[in-house]
Amino acid sequence: MLYRGAVAPEFRLPDADMEWFDFCSLRGRQAAVLFFYPRDNTPYCTLEAADFSDRENDFSDLGCVILGVSRDDCLSHADFRDKHGLSIRLLSDEHGEVCRKFGVSQFRERDGHKKLCIIRSTFIIDKNGIVQHALYDVHPKGHVTDVYQLVKTLDIKGKHHAHC
Repeated sequence: MLYRGAVAPEFRLPDADMEWFDFCSLRGRQAAVLFFYPRDNTPYCTLEAADFSDRENDFSDLGCVILGVSRDDCLSHADFRDKHGLSIRLLSDEHGEVCRKFGVSQFRERDGHKKLCIIRSTFIIDKNGIVQHALYDVHPKGHVTDVYQLVKTLDIKGKHHAHC
């Protein structure tokens, strides 16, 4: 698990349009809200992604980009985005490497079997790449409003000195 003050792990993942996104590209430029969710097109995941999309401009005004990550593939992400009119960037971590780096992969009992699951989690990362908030096992209802309030308390438009 990651905690406040940790350096956020670097990663490079494809998005719903199969374009590569390099997390390092934000360094020194923008803060990020990185939210991990279990699956595209499920009720709670849809609620969370739609809420983040609805507030995307509010976060952008604070100098913060929203990124959603799940283990679904790029085509699933594109369908999810288009079906629900999502505007946020969805990243595909098919092999679960980034999920492991952020500590959001956990084994949980399902139908009598242990299964690797993605724990719904959100990270607020400043533009220097430092984790300011690590929220694990969150409930999506009202979550985006809570995250927005946390981002508002950060000085994420201040000066930077870090480089990748």
